[in-house]
Amino acid sequence: MKDKIMNRWSTYEPFYIEFNGYKVADIVITSHALSRWDERVTSDQGGIEHICSFLWEKLKSNKIQPYYANEKDVYLIDDDLVMVAEFLELKEEVDIAGNPLHKMIIVTFLGRVSEDIQLRDLKAYYSWLRHSRRMTLVKHGRKRK
Repeated sequence: MKDKIMNRWSTYEPFYIEFNGYKVADIVITSHALSRWDERVTSDQGGIEHICSFLWEKLKSNKIQPYYANEKDVYLIDDDLVMVAEFLELKEEVDIAGNPLHKMIIVTFLGRVSEDIQLRDLKAYYSWLRHSRRMTLVKHGRKRK
């Protein structure tokens, strides 16, 4: 995304966007995030190029917000779509002032809050998931004995 040429000669789009204390210059989609996009967001508009351009436009228009104020890994897009992202510094990449640039790694898409009510409180949702998995493991462990 950082070397995308504009319509006029010798002009480039700004190759980073300031977001949540990071200077995002690149977006990376994991294979898990790609499969979750197809399952939970939309299956007809997939592909890494489409997802990256979607996220880049949302970053430009400031429509991605942290889900919780004090955590920096879960984000809400358009107050509906929940995603998990990590940020890493790009090696040997700096802006004009010499500050480091970052790549945004999309780990997964959890789904839409409007479709899955459980996503309204992620902490309760994750504790429920851990408990249900633990109980499934315990139940299967009892059957084997």
